[in-house]
Amino acid sequence: MSHLKDKIKEAVFHIAFEWKKKGKTSIRVKSIDETIDDLIRSDKSLVRFGDAEIWIIEGRTTKFQNYDPQLAVRLKEIISYQTDDILVGIPDIFENLDPYTKKSRKFWEEHVFFSRKTYEKYCNRDKVYENAFFSRPYYIYEDKMQSAEWFKKIKEIWKGKDVVIVEGEGTHSGVGNDLLDTANAIERIICPGLNAYFAYGKIKEKCLEFDKGKLFLFALGNTAKLLVCDLVAEGYRAIDIGNLDMEYEWYLQKAESKVPVPKHSVTGREENLKAGYTAYLEQIRAEITL
Repeated sequence: MSHLKDKIKEAVFHIAFEWKKKGKTSIRVKSIDETIDDLIRSDKSLVRFGDAEIWIIEGRTTKFQNYDPQLAVRLKEIISYQTDDILVGIPDIFENLDPYTKKSRKFWEEHVFFSRKTYEKYCNRDKVYENAFFSRPYYIYEDKMQSAEWFKKIKEIWKGKDVVIVEGEGTHSGVGNDLLDTANAIERIICPGLNAYFAYGKIKEKCLEFDKGKLFLFALGNTAKLLVCDLVAEGYRAIDIGNLDMEYEWYLQKAESKVPVPKHSVTGREENLKAGYTAYLEQIRAEITL
């Protein structure tokens, strides 16, 4: 019976999506190539919105962040895209889901079914949004042949730059792979993997101690959006890269499912030493706790 109910719900979500997309959507999203090119050719910063940010805006708790009304207010402000200083990305899910895998199409049809009104309420119709999927350029796509070129281009964003990575504990962006090898130098601020927003003030304070010539890369969920905006206001450049490293790991493995990435379970100095992540430990400039 539950299987039948699931099939009925999937059918409803699909029919609703197909019916809605017949009308011209007023929410416009660039291609992944356009977004990557924007980041390569300019010094602009970027934040990405996905289902987790929308859930916070809607008053819900997510897997990694408990709901907080002040966080929701800031996210509503940021997604409204009121400035040209910060590029804002949202998922490319409103007109055509054909490029995505069947599983991904089902997920986004359900998401749009319940949250389309939220996007329509808060998104700026006068703007063309960046593509939030630039940080998801592998797993969700049916045709994965294009992923190699996307990752190659993404590496140009930080080529030759001094990078500060602000990430959750266990994330290990660029550790054990060559994703960040084009950077000139790497430093890290390690933050709580859960409920990072509740350490927001301490994280921001530590970020502001760095030179403004450094490029900040954030892999810190909802909190990354606020920090990117705050750093830009102080004269920094910052990019919200989200789960890009996880995508790259899956790409390297040619994974067809969301297989666990072993380094994500490595926490603490001793465990990192056992894993051979000495270079990673040497890059850490601060560890923020709740």
